[in-house]
Amino acid sequence: MLVARSGRVEYVMVGDAFSITLPDFKRVRAGAGRFRGLRCIHTHLRGESLTRDDLTDLTLLRLDAMAAVLVSPETGLPDKVDYASLQPADASGETVSRHEPISPSQLDFDFVEWIEELETRFGEAQKGVATDGDGERAVLVCVEIGNDPHADERCDEMKELARTAGLSIVDVLRQRRPKPDPKFLIGPGKIKDLVTRAWQRGAELVLFDRDLSSGQIRAITDLVEARIVDRTQLILDIFAQNAKTKEAKLQVELAQLKYRLPRLAGSGQTEGLSRLMGGIGGRGPGETKLEVDRRRVRDRISLLEKGLKDVAKQRETRRARRSREGLPILSIVGYTNAGKSTLLNRLTKSEVYAANKLFATVDTSARRLRTPRERDVIITDTVGFIRDLPPELVAGFKSTLEEIRDATVLLHVVDAASPQIREQIDAVREILAELELAEKPELLVLNKSDRLTPEERDGVAKRFGGICISALNGDGIAEMLAAAERLAFEGDRR
Repeated sequence: MLVARSGRVEYVMVGDAFSITLPDFKRVRAGAGRFRGLRCIHTHLRGESLTRDDLTDLTLLRLDAMAAVLVSPETGLPDKVDYASLQPADASGETVSRHEPISPSQLDFDFVEWIEELETRFGEAQKGVATDGDGERAVLVCVEIGNDPHADERCDEMKELARTAGLSIVDVLRQRRPKPDPKFLIGPGKIKDLVTRAWQRGAELVLFDRDLSSGQIRAITDLVEARIVDRTQLILDIFAQNAKTKEAKLQVELAQLKYRLPRLAGSGQTEGLSRLMGGIGGRGPGETKLEVDRRRVRDRISLLEKGLKDVAKQRETRRARRSREGLPILSIVGYTNAGKSTLLNRLTKSEVYAANKLFATVDTSARRLRTPRERDVIITDTVGFIRDLPPELVAGFKSTLEEIRDATVLLHVVDAASPQIREQIDAVREILAELELAEKPELLVLNKSDRLTPEERDGVAKRFGGICISALNGDGIAEMLAAAERLAFEGDRR
């Protein structure tokens, strides 16, 4: 039975000698930092202690307590009560408190006072959790599939994405698996750990460093009382925060809807969701809510695509005008947060928004620039790249990325101080190859060299065959412009 704190029996379940099935708690949500308000009391007919399943249910369902009445094999009468409750994680990370089995007649304490004191301890533990900011609290889940040499970098990158989105990471849960779990992405044991950690740290979001299917999102949401956000959703949210122009806003919304459409799912109760349509020829079950949602999303996608076509025509007109002027185009590309917008501002004395965070630039900027040999060029800044860039974003920003197609020279800006410099260079070049732009003349610009020693600058320049600069203080800019000018006007790759 499940008993409320008032002593009222809320549920009675009858099982067999081996198991019972607990009711669905989806509608019985507990408040933040609080237990479910129900304790489970059941029998163990062979006198065995609490099982692993008992303790799993205690944790996942956030019950006040899990108690098993142990039946004496000799007499068939109640012998002792074995019970357990949750506790704030101790030094070893243990979150379940096992109590000494006791005779039922000796269970004599104020349960309500006991459970309220325990909830208070949980609340104090949540307040004491260290955060790296003032935003929504989030638990980050990093999953290494197979032997992934970039697992640490992926996890660090997700932390930076979370910081950019304004989130506060309160815990990081990592797991290595040979292949993703089809239901939870992480293993069943790890999902139990996630439920406990998210609750104990007062997390409002759970971030996954990989994309989730609609089924995985539903399965995890059934257990974790926090919003579930995967990598693509987080990137799309950052793009939405930083989109300023009409075109960028349309592109971001289009990418979001294309990502959401295949993940729209109903509860399976289609009859309960169906509408009755009135009028002759219109009676009977109408569209389910799911179908209506999908139709509305498709309609909105069509409208956005039409709007982007109109904007693309305007962009094409501007590009054609630039083409008639016959000026070479230098297009700044690179990994997100490599310093592209800072470089554009340094070169053109403009005020394009630049910040030390990922995807600060979503809109494309174009400026005229005079080179050291008094020649004019057009220089453009583009959206930053990232490894495994979501295909919805590539599709949504197609017209923006078309700017790169007209480039005479690509200024590939790299964060020279990043420990993942090789991986970031490769990620950008992979995306350029996907866009069929791999053959474009490229000048590798090793930015943020002010963070390196002279020996480190020489080493990284020699290793990657680029030019070290600092867009922040101007070091190396003249050398970079001279090399870009030779490439643009003479095709000289020296």
